Amino acid sequence: MEKTMERMEQKQGRENTVPLEPICTFTNVVMYPLNPRKEDFRISDIAHALSLMTRANGHFLHFYSVAQHCLNCSYEAEARGYSRRMQLALLLHDASEAYLSDVTRPVKAGMPRYREIEAHLSEVLFDAFGIFHFEKEEKKMLREIDDDLMYYEFEHLHISGGFRKEYHLKQKHPLEFRDMAEVEDEYIKRFQALTINNKGG
Repeated sequence: MEKTMERMEQKQGRENTVPLEPICTFTNVVMYPLNPRKEDFRISDIAHALSLMTRANGHFLHFYSVAQHCLNCSYEAEARGYSRRMQLALLLHDASEAYLSDVTRPVKAGMPRYREIEAHLSEVLFDAFGIFHFEKEEKKMLREIDDDLMYYEFEHLHISGGFRKEYHLKQKHPLEFRDMAEVEDEYIKRFQALTINNKGG
């Protein structure tokens, strides 16, 4: 994390970036996305924001939230027999979007500065919830489930069937429109179930 922060500070110095500005979260935490602290992160903020944030930039047949996607990813990890740590990681893998918003993959690929900010914020966030390091194989597992769910979602929720790419899921996952408050509540309960006896909240 120190190396990531050092690189960001060096980059900021070279680019003469604008002064840091805060955001105010759902639970009234004033936090600086460009300089996050572990104590800034609350699962209630993440659950609320992601339950109101649409997947696919709104290009699905009906509203389907980032929180629903993350829940399905976490349940898929469980179906594949992955550890509770990985199930929690999948639940939180898009949590940075609660603070940075969602940026589509093609756009993100052309925004190296955004990717640096996202990587640093995610690193601090995972650390805050007790996930300190991902091995190469764990990163591969995360990416595979994220991609498989994306292709599954597009196949069923896009008017044209989306990417039409092969995916492999251990179980079917719900994609219907759901009340946002119910999704928010399920996200929090899933987090609590995965962090029993662990620090975080």
